[in-house]
Amino acid sequence: MVWDFAEINPFGNGSDNSADSLNRSLLAIENCIVSATYPSKIMRASATNLPLDDASVDAVITDPPYYDNVSYADLSDFFYVWLKRSIGFLHPEHFGTPLTPKKQEAVMATYRHNKSKDAAKQSYETMMAQAFSEAHRVLKPGKPLVCVYAHKTTLGWSTLIEALRHAGFVIVEAWPLDTERPGRSTAIGTAALASSIFLVARRRENEETGDYLSQVRPQLISIINERLDTLIGAGLTGADLIIATIGAGLRAYTQFARVEMPNGDELDAATYLGEVEREVAQHVLQRLLGPEEGEEHQDAGARVAAVDTVTRFYVTGRFFYGENAAPFDDVNLLARGMGVELDGPRGLAQGKIGLVKKEKDTVVLRDYRARGDDEHLGRLSESGNPAPLIDVLQRLLWLQDQQPYEVQDFLMKAHPPVEQLRMVAQALAGHALAPPGSNGSTKQERSEEQKAVDRLLAGWRSLFGEMAARTLWG
Repeated sequence: MVWDFAEINPFGNGSDNSADSLNRSLLAIENCIVSATYPSKIMRASATNLPLDDASVDAVITDPPYYDNVSYADLSDFFYVWLKRSIGFLHPEHFGTPLTPKKQEAVMATYRHNKSKDAAKQSYETMMAQAFSEAHRVLKPGKPLVCVYAHKTTLGWSTLIEALRHAGFVIVEAWPLDTERPGRSTAIGTAALASSIFLVARRRENEETGDYLSQVRPQLISIINERLDTLIGAGLTGADLIIATIGAGLRAYTQFARVEMPNGDELDAATYLGEVEREVAQHVLQRLLGPEEGEEHQDAGARVAAVDTVTRFYVTGRFFYGENAAPFDDVNLLARGMGVELDGPRGLAQGKIGLVKKEKDTVVLRDYRARGDDEHLGRLSESGNPAPLIDVLQRLLWLQDQQPYEVQDFLMKAHPPVEQLRMVAQALAGHALAPPGSNGSTKQERSEEQKAVDRLLAGWRSLFGEMAARTLWG
């Protein structure tokens, strides 16, 4: 448990004081009583064994436990002891134990399974599958299951998807809604989601097997293009954009009871999520790096291919995670999908000025302030191979701030491809993915690196005009 900001001022007379909060709650209850055709009925039971008849309900709406995020039963003990003292005599059947029951909580908590991660994972997956199977049983044909999910790791998502798919559901829609307060303690310094994803699923009426390349992937690409247009237009960015787009892409996968690769192997949810993330990254890059006005879509693909893989990874990672720490497994999945490695002797996380800084189970992308003072950064290797464009750009940004008189000498020695370097700078500035009419602004504040890129782009013509002149006249 960590402290968070209080949501109300219990002693204030202004808005959001205790009396106002209580009155709003009472007003909501009164409206429900007046407007309800049928009285509400509340039951306390396990989601894995619902006391309802088959095909008896019109909707199931659930906000399930988010994998390993919070052990709510432990947290509930803080309130349980006071509830037991105040209203326990009214509901003795619900307050018979000293503390809250914990053995049947659906959470991936290793300390409840002798520190075994596999056992904890299996327990969580089993209970989630049982809960969704029960939801499938009680739903009427054609009626929706709405599942709220805000977990940001691929592992958490793959578990949820497998549970839904194996329970017989197809995810037909996914939309993000702003539900999280930016100042909450869990959001500080991490790539936490600002929105929750509302997944809408319906009972799958077939047990067909689908082919990934011919049936699933074409539909996935169509969904990604449509959803990126919609979500970017709505101002979504970063981790929220990728998770929302991935959520929408689940329709192509979960419409089949089983999805196979061309060799006949089954495509599991974790592997599929990797494919979706790679496709989303590719499409985001095409938007970040182009196309220019009037350019064809295939030309934009060629522009992306012309940029080295390390730089592509950095640009995409910056857009997805910003300056925040992100789970290593997720960033590593993105890196592998883009053809680069984080670990290993030549991995991007190696060295004091590696492009990626790894700390325990999280990673952070290093910006120009952390790497740019290395005089070897961005220069041609001894064998004459060009450095990644991101190395060139970060050294250039650092020199622009700290040693502007060295900029032209560096450019002459690095000799970068000017047009590609400009594309990367513009991509990091992020204007290509800004909502229409926003002048490049998004929900997130501009980072120091983006501000430095803005300064560089403002003087681009004069800077590289001088470089061209020096090259011409020697």
